[in-house]
Amino acid sequence: MKLSLLSIAALSSLSMSSAFVVRPSLFSSSSTTTALSMASKRAVQREKRTKWMESRGMGAGAGVAEPSASAAAGMMKNEEGLDFVRLVSPSGASAEVYLYGGVVTSYKDAEGTEFIAVRPDAKMDGSKPISGGLSHCWPQFGPGEIQQHGFARNVMWDVKSSTDTTVELEMLPSDYTKEMWDKEFACTFSVTLEDDQLKTNMLVKNTGSEGSFDFQAALHSYFTVSSLEKLEIAGSFQGKEFLNKLVGDGGEMQTEDRSSITITEEYDRVYKGVNDPVLKDAGTGKALNVLNQAGWEDTVIWNPYGNEGMGYNEFVCVESVKFDPVTLDAGSSWEGVLVLKPESL
Repeated sequence: MKLSLLSIAALSSLSMSSAFVVRPSLFSSSSTTTALSMASKRAVQREKRTKWMESRGMGAGAGVAEPSASAAAGMMKNEEGLDFVRLVSPSGASAEVYLYGGVVTSYKDAEGTEFIAVRPDAKMDGSKPISGGLSHCWPQFGPGEIQQHGFARNVMWDVKSSTDTTVELEMLPSDYTKEMWDKEFACTFSVTLEDDQLKTNMLVKNTGSEGSFDFQAALHSYFTVSSLEKLEIAGSFQGKEFLNKLVGDGGEMQTEDRSSITITEEYDRVYKGVNDPVLKDAGTGKALNVLNQAGWEDTVIWNPYGNEGMGYNEFVCVESVKFDPVTLDAGSSWEGVLVLKPESL
């Protein structure tokens, strides 16, 4: 039963017949407090979602955000004190890249349409990995011998170089990483903002003098959508086998009979050998081509359907993945190249 806060306050003054049975005219003081607390939490969640949508250019009556002519490129801090690099192209396109986790959290085209999502429940203070953006999963994807999705998403990356439209970040071994994965490596992540696309390049090097190591890699990419019902994901899905991780204890291999994917339930599916997804959003009238040009061989689609606290209806994860482990010999390197290219439907 849904009641307004005024109704709850009025009912709380009435006598109660049971502390455990709630009737239309009877509330215990404890249930009143609980109801007020729940209403307060819902109000906070609504406010967070509203602010999140407005920050992504999705406020009431706004199809896209207006680009700010005064927005400058360079190193900046968010309200919680985390450093990020803002890139701005001459066309008005922009991107934001956080040093914590080396994660791209925003990409807007020249018209101001936002394509990358950050969940409304994301922590932006460095207390945990940022839930959103093009989040790194390295050197492990999912659960395994070390922590979930590895450590690249919850360490500080260093800025090697930057311009108004490019930034190159670097992650090297530290005491923290060596405690769980004692390998000699160097990872660089370059982001290049062009007038009509965003290019990323993940480069992994084995800097050891001998021996090899294995790793998995992924960009756990969150993409903004106007709503799931207006979204379809095209690509070479039809006829491909995929792992549906939500069936049974360890998942189940199934065959995709659709040429494009629509999200109407919770999703966690691994499409091996598919790396050409296109997100088509009828709400914005735009498509986003996810061009995996090197390294990224597989696609994972994930969405916590029905979870309003995560803002499930405003994003979908279409992840660029190297699912099978890469064996990297001493002195060798691996490269993953992803380009995001928007276009009109």
